[in-house]
Amino acid sequence: MLRVNWLTDLSQISENCWLTLFQSGFPFTDHAFLNALANGKSVDSNSGWQSQHLAVWQGEQLVALVPGYLKTHSYGEYLFDWQIAQAYQQLQLPYYPKWIAALPFTPVTGPRLGMRQDTDQHAVLSVVCQFLKSELNQGKLHSVQWLYPEAELATSLAEQGLWLRYDVQFLWQNQCYTDFNDFLARLNSRKRKQIAKERAACTGLSLQTLTGEQLTDSHWQQLIRCYQATYLKRSGHHGYITPQSFQLLAKTMATKVVVFAAFDSQQPQQIVAAALCFLSKDTLYGRYWGALEHNEYLHFELCYYQGIEYCIKRGLSFFDAGAQGEHKLKRGFAPVLRYGAYSFADTPLSAAIQGYFKQEQRHLQHYLQAAEAALPYKALVK
Repeated sequence: MLRVNWLTDLSQISENCWLTLFQSGFPFTDHAFLNALANGKSVDSNSGWQSQHLAVWQGEQLVALVPGYLKTHSYGEYLFDWQIAQAYQQLQLPYYPKWIAALPFTPVTGPRLGMRQDTDQHAVLSVVCQFLKSELNQGKLHSVQWLYPEAELATSLAEQGLWLRYDVQFLWQNQCYTDFNDFLARLNSRKRKQIAKERAACTGLSLQTLTGEQLTDSHWQQLIRCYQATYLKRSGHHGYITPQSFQLLAKTMATKVVVFAAFDSQQPQQIVAAALCFLSKDTLYGRYWGALEHNEYLHFELCYYQGIEYCIKRGLSFFDAGAQGEHKLKRGFAPVLRYGAYSFADTPLSAAIQGYFKQEQRHLQHYLQAAEAALPYKALVK
């Protein structure tokens, strides 16, 4: 007999127990990553992200877990629902709190349901969805949202009655390139020249690739300064990740971190811009970018080209450079379909929301096809 409850503190679960549930090596469901966000006050506290993980038990044994958060706003999610929230407000209907099965500030597709290998996923999802539906019916939640689940889980959630949303992101795929020039050779002439020009514009700086083990306390302080400066200029705040969380990531996730940094040629110890990335077995994930001064070409160099080179040299299959950005398409990142799955408390808006999702799906399928046609790769000779 399976039972479900909420957990508000990951310290209630040992790291060894966690590893029996999440075994893929995906960095953002790592016990250390989520703990760094919680213990560093990037979530909980007054962030509007309250840890509320969904645990499934069989007797006294934890057999499944969904990392999740109770939300009182919609910031930091990236598969945004602002239009829906506004419609609720216009009808004076409560929209928050909502519960999201998501990774804070991390719009990356990956595991959302961790399970023991001997556990029946269908049985787990059935009891989980029944529990969440009860929470909606009792008015404890106003919506349930699974953001960026893997395709198989999204399909299973739809079978449980949730409504699907689509999103399009951009993913670089390694086609067994031998080096960066081999990658460039697969692009059309105009794009090759554009990338060469952009890379040449960064030659006045010292560019370095640093692993987590190579990063010193001074490096981390400078990375944080760059990150905060960029967010302050762009959004008027210092970013979602606190310095304390960054410091915890430095201590607990060094083996899964790589940084592409630009150093001032006149002050060789001074980082002027950096892209902080995470690693899985086959994928590089670009996550946090920051710069002390605006330099568009340097952004492309550190956030895209350095990562592509890194993947080629180390034989990684994919480079997920982050959400949004058609500029990735022009640089060889292919469009890929991503998913969300939703359930709402019954309101007069329910039918309209379902219709909106279906219309959005059609639009994004057309957009995906158009984006695929716009990729800069040369046509294969048959």
